[in-house]
Amino acid sequence: MQHLDWPFFEPRHGKLVAALDQWAAGRTAHAHGADVDATCRDLVRALGEGGWLQHAVAGRAYGGSSDTIDTRTVCLIRETLAYHDGLADFAFAMQGLGSGAISLFGTTEQRARYLQRVAAGQAIAAFALSEPEAGSDVAAMACAARPDGSGYLLNGTKTWISNGGIADFYVVFVRTGEAPGARGITAFVVDADTPGLEVAERIDVIAPHPLARLRFHDCRVPAAQRLGEPGQGFKVAMATLDVFRTSVAAAALGFARRAFDEAIGRATSRRMFGQTLADFQLTQSKLAEMATGIDAAALLTYRAAWMRDGGARITKEAAMAKMTATETAQRVIDAAVQMFGGQGVVSGETVERLYREIRALRIYEGATEVQQLIIARELLRSAGAA
Repeated sequence: MQHLDWPFFEPRHGKLVAALDQWAAGRTAHAHGADVDATCRDLVRALGEGGWLQHAVAGRAYGGSSDTIDTRTVCLIRETLAYHDGLADFAFAMQGLGSGAISLFGTTEQRARYLQRVAAGQAIAAFALSEPEAGSDVAAMACAARPDGSGYLLNGTKTWISNGGIADFYVVFVRTGEAPGARGITAFVVDADTPGLEVAERIDVIAPHPLARLRFHDCRVPAAQRLGEPGQGFKVAMATLDVFRTSVAAAALGFARRAFDEAIGRATSRRMFGQTLADFQLTQSKLAEMATGIDAAALLTYRAAWMRDGGARITKEAAMAKMTATETAQRVIDAAVQMFGGQGVVSGETVERLYREIRALRIYEGATEVQQLIIARELLRSAGAA
């Protein structure tokens, strides 16, 4: 990984990647069994035992590697895991995203109760924001909570919830009505065994991972489980996504790099018309485009991570990275499939698996079109300020 020589990184980052690369090569597999739930549980446990999940939470007192989340480290871990195994990347990412709001806004008691178990791989976390009619438009949220005695009663539906059905707890965002739109949302930590919470439906997608629709019916949650202040849930959600959105770009980089390596191997070994595929100028042109796109996406990704670790606001930069890396990875992987020909669409082939895995990254944590809106809004805001 030559980009580790870039000035965005410190020597500790290179050491971490080398250790993780060796660990992942021996403990992950591309072909998983039919029981994806069991595989994810095993991966979370292995990542915890390996010490990798300590980088997904903040606070040394709560099992974290440091008192703040190092964005570059999270990105490098996701890139490395995605290169080896998309489900391992998913398992790591959801531990971070699912507990991120607790790292950022949790009370001392909440952090002690949840983060230590997340870092050890002993509890599985989930982030419940999306609804059937409120995905990109968070302000359209309908799932609601009303005060009831010393707590709240939650009612409504959440969908597209990663780790749904296997999580030990969910960070849930609901409408509490302090103000219209996004200003009237509050976040709660809801244990999976809380009465009134049920997994209404498991959702199958093209790259299998645990995904579900949740239903809340008079689900009683103590006030002590609230994250942050009432009506501040949108702020909690966006701050959490700001930490981890750049890491989606890093995961896309991992997929793209693996596809590129597979394409190089294919191009230099596949013989046709008396020469190798790599001898054709069309192939060379495509490989050049793939490599350039990967480097451009990596520069944007690690610029954003480096800026955030330096304390900068990176709304625009994270959106640029996420958009560019995911769209580039889709093109790179598609080109790799094309080089493999018919073999590239055989179920279980590495590039076939990558083709299925990359598609969701262009949608979740803000679809490409939403990233375009964010970038334009930030540009126009800066122009107005000038």
